[in-house]
Amino acid sequence: MSYATLKLDRRDAVEILSLNRPQALNALSPQMAEELSDYFAGLKSRLDVRVVVLRGEGRLFCAGADLGTDAFAESGAGRAQRQMAMQKLYSGVVRAMRACPQPIVALIHGAACGGGFSLALAADVRYAAPNARMNAAYIKVGLGGCDMGAGYLLPRLVGLSNASEFLLTGRFIDAERALRMGLVSEIAPEGELLDLGLKLAADMLKTAPMGLRLTKETLNAEIDAPGLDAALTLEDRQQVILLETADHREAVTAFLEKRAPLYKDA
Repeated sequence: MSYATLKLDRRDAVEILSLNRPQALNALSPQMAEELSDYFAGLKSRLDVRVVVLRGEGRLFCAGADLGTDAFAESGAGRAQRQMAMQKLYSGVVRAMRACPQPIVALIHGAACGGGFSLALAADVRYAAPNARMNAAYIKVGLGGCDMGAGYLLPRLVGLSNASEFLLTGRFIDAERALRMGLVSEIAPEGELLDLGLKLAADMLKTAPMGLRLTKETLNAEIDAPGLDAALTLEDRQQVILLETADHREAVTAFLEKRAPLYKDA
């Protein structure tokens, strides 16, 4: 695959996806939104990629949406419809990220604003450099603070009070505050961030492939489960499916033989 605004670096079963518009501070343009949606949607048929590490080239992760003229619909009849199509293009990136089977590890350095913040929220795990600064910048440009999934994801990650503080003001969240709130899992020097992400990916690769995919799928479903009974029902079905796989039998055999399992996604 070749993209104009993204860079891919394959490391065995891990793919490093870099936002690659450093000259524009990795601002999220319509073209980048299209390419991100294409990439994440395509992962459903690329199960040989088991983990995605998401990062930004250059000085920062992502400065937010590119507010150039091509980000807005032309005036005239049908503008509302064209603007809705543009809006759905951007929000569709978050939908594709949550729907792809692979866990996504976001590495945040420098600013992650607006659309960049939403990309970070849509990841499964976030690590940050000490200079990371994140905000829901939407409200700063005369829009609502809830955009590209921020109003859904942020309260579930940090609670309603914290989320309301940042969505209603556009205030920045620094790395230390993000760590205290549980928005990021760990802070590491910028030069060590990629190694940290790849180390986590390596631990994920020690699991059975289908088990890893279904764990993300089940977490997605359980976040909105109406209660414990519904959550247990989801988990019961996941485990029964996985109990029937050859990889489960291999894992048990390897455990008894005190060796590392050799998974075949079977």
